[in-house]
Amino acid sequence: MKDKLRQKIRGLFRNHFGETPAQIITLTASGSNRQYFRVSSSKHTAIAAFNEDTRENKAFCEFTAAFKKAGLNVPKVLLRSTEYDCYLLKDLGDETLFSYLEKNRKQGFDETVIFIYQQVLKQLLRFQIDAAATLDYSLCYPRASFDRQSMMWDMNYFKYYFLKLANIPFNEQKLEDDFNLFADFLLQAHNEYFMYRDFQSRNIMLHKEKLFFIDYQGGRKGALQYDVASLLYDAKADIPQKARENLLDFYIEELKKKISIDEQKFREYFYGFVLIRIMQAMGAYGFRGYYEKKAHFLKSIPYAVENLKWLINNSELPVKLPALMNVFTGIIGSEKLNAYKAGKTDVLTVQVTSFSYKSGYPADISGNGGGFVFDCRALPNPGRYEELKELTGNDKAVITYLEQKPEIESFFEFTRLVVCQSVENYLSRGFTSLTVSYGCTGGQHRSVYFAERLAKYLKDNYPLEVVLKHNAQITGT
Repeated sequence: MKDKLRQKIRGLFRNHFGETPAQIITLTASGSNRQYFRVSSSKHTAIAAFNEDTRENKAFCEFTAAFKKAGLNVPKVLLRSTEYDCYLLKDLGDETLFSYLEKNRKQGFDETVIFIYQQVLKQLLRFQIDAAATLDYSLCYPRASFDRQSMMWDMNYFKYYFLKLANIPFNEQKLEDDFNLFADFLLQAHNEYFMYRDFQSRNIMLHKEKLFFIDYQGGRKGALQYDVASLLYDAKADIPQKARENLLDFYIEELKKKISIDEQKFREYFYGFVLIRIMQAMGAYGFRGYYEKKAHFLKSIPYAVENLKWLINNSELPVKLPALMNVFTGIIGSEKLNAYKAGKTDVLTVQVTSFSYKSGYPADISGNGGGFVFDCRALPNPGRYEELKELTGNDKAVITYLEQKPEIESFFEFTRLVVCQSVENYLSRGFTSLTVSYGCTGGQHRSVYFAERLAKYLKDNYPLEVVLKHNAQITGT
């Protein structure tokens, strides 16, 4: 983390809680460019968000205030910077609806899960209809509504970042013509409601037996069907089709209690919005997975392909889109995409961890019982110097100190070579997990430096997913 950002986060925390934070932990990156951190002191904890896109931040903060006023469960904004690039949120923990599903996958999509989804759909209606009238849509970013321009952006995102990168053939002009026809059809649906835009299981938190909702900064006016499609066809949530149908029936019955609808028309438009949502999601998988080399996004592709397959075989739009349907058929039959079939993906995940020997070795979450543990305690220790004692291996002064020592470079080269030998072997054999840990006395300086450096090297040089974790309490200025 950059020193200036660390100082800003520490300042916001101190101004709100009256305490200097003892720990700032970088949270797992999402599919956006926003950065999240868990910040804590002995008495308090909060989530810090940093995003250089200040218009998006302003939309989030102002929408949050409106949703709080409407009685919806959204995270409280505790404090924000005057520049609108950084803000503190109430810490809602780590359990999302998606992580709950993963934890309870063996029990299947049982009555408890169905009940949770029903409550989610009831809350969705409150966002879409009840709170919609209170929002200032001039805050919406980048568009005030899910209009033709927005739809064309999503469809071209799908075309250029998924179809081209996945080598799916298409006729450019005919596909563009179908995109326009498809947008004409979707724009006939009523679109005066609040459209959450990314209403899916990772953006729904389970906290103290209540549902909380996050990441609605892309919200705008739009059709009701879009968010229901996002939730029920959320790729990796992998909701059974029968459950999807029952939950759609439930949503429609709840919707009828609020407004009058033509149910047949609603369902026709619903499956159209399912398709455009899947196209948008596939564009994201292609951009993050193929283009940015974030391999874990590729794991969602098989689920999206299965959803497409079901839709092509079981639903029919009232508008004919032959070029688009040919593309979908190509996706379903693609050997390249079928290689990512769920449970058979060759994506390798490397967990890189720093830790303190005082606290013991890190747990092997993969269950493989293997991997590397490198002991950094024989190397020069920045923690012995008063001016470096409170810093970490992420801080410039510590990095400068370490990189002036020739034994640091030789140690890194040794560990890099031995890890890369295994990485290349694992990739060729289709293995999916490797752990690498660096330990030092306090888990704050040397181990953090090496873990960060190795993680960056692996991300930059191999098609794999890297999970970086610092086990020790990290303090800094």
